[in-house]
Amino acid sequence: MAGESQPAEAKASAERLLEIYRRLYAAYGPQHWWPADSPFEVVVGAILTQSAAWVNVEKAIENIRAAGILSPQGLLKVGPDELARLVYPAGYYNAKARKLKAFVEMLFDRHGGELDALFALPLPELRQELLATHGIGQETADSIILYAAEKPSFVIDAYTRRVFSRLGLVPANDSYASWQAMFSDILPPDVQLFNEYHALIDQHAKAVCRKAPLCDRCCLRGVCPTGRVGTA
Repeated sequence: MAGESQPAEAKASAERLLEIYRRLYAAYGPQHWWPADSPFEVVVGAILTQSAAWVNVEKAIENIRAAGILSPQGLLKVGPDELARLVYPAGYYNAKARKLKAFVEMLFDRHGGELDALFALPLPELRQELLATHGIGQETADSIILYAAEKPSFVIDAYTRRVFSRLGLVPANDSYASWQAMFSDILPPDVQLFNEYHALIDQHAKAVCRKAPLCDRCCLRGVCPTGRVGTA
């Protein structure tokens, strides 16, 4: 919970964010994110899931696994055309093959090919290193930091913006950094909390808070101005 030194409005925001979390958790339970067998598989999935449905990402990862190259060494050695063929199900396959190659090349050039060495960097340095890598934007970087490196960096995506805009909780500045600060500056920097919260937001957006919301089924209706109007 927010510390005693924080202003009253920040405490109220923390309480509201945690109330939303509790309602989501009660409705959906633990989400067990990220679905992967290793931190490196999380990295691969985070890159491949850009503009792709997860079911198609899983097919691409399974192709890489079946080829025996689901490792930094494997992706470094495979040719770009062959890698593009393997990740075809995830869409934008040529671009995504280049992004995967760029990541493993950075890993070998700067960290001896060791994921643990990369993840040992302090969070701000790790984030800067990822963002400097071709094809890794803020959402992908934070997904890697949170779910693979297990460091507390809150992930912001389109689902987060949709759900919290309807809840009337939006930052003054509509930028990724401002959205992230709305969570990171108020909530305790807890990896498990950030992990579960982001996963629950995405589950809620897919199941209920859709583009056309199903407000009558919503576990947040009691704290959501949009939901109260929609079901009045």
